[in-house]
Amino acid sequence: MATVPLKPQYGPTLGTLLAPRWHAAPQAVRILVRAVGMGLVALAIAATLALWPATYSHGGPAPFHFSYRGLYRTAPGPGEYVRIERRAAGRLEDSFAVAPLRLPPYAGGESGELPLYASGYIGGLGRKFSDFVLRGEGKTRVNTVPAYNIFYTARIEGREMYGRDVLLLPERSGARDGVAIEMLTLPSAGVTSPLEVATAGVLERPVETFTIS
Repeated sequence: MATVPLKPQYGPTLGTLLAPRWHAAPQAVRILVRAVGMGLVALAIAATLALWPATYSHGGPAPFHFSYRGLYRTAPGPGEYVRIERRAAGRLEDSFAVAPLRLPPYAGGESGELPLYASGYIGGLGRKFSDFVLRGEGKTRVNTVPAYNIFYTARIEGREMYGRDVLLLPERSGARDGVAIEMLTLPSAGVTSPLEVATAGVLERPVETFTIS
């Protein structure tokens, strides 16, 4: 491709000025400069990828999708679709996991059935976690889709953590297949109660971007 001619009043270019010194420089210096330049480019790419949100999608009876940042994929627990975590010095600080949810046959709307299902689900949490204490429950919405919140505290890996589970079904009549979202986080200045889980910090983005169909 032909270059656009430069008007005399705008020259000479920086490249023209530096060319004699570049060609006169020892080969080792030129190799070092090239290596530093490539390293800076690689560093810029790595920084961009680190800041760019990751995404997860799942098909099946209740397809869902969400994005996240500051959390990292790990092996799902028994029966889970996916689990992402954040750890410091090997200790859990935040986790977000999604597992399948299947309601028994029911009549009426899902908004009435989810609270009934939650009573048995809460019993399962009590068996799963040590020092489990229910702190609250109630209806909510995830991206306009009706859902049900369960708030609690529990001891995880030797430390008390705040928990929030969300029971969620696709917004269609008679839906029975959905998901149970489990979120755990350490108490912090931004999260001082289980009711504040996923309203700040790294768990906020997965909930805000979670869609189910």
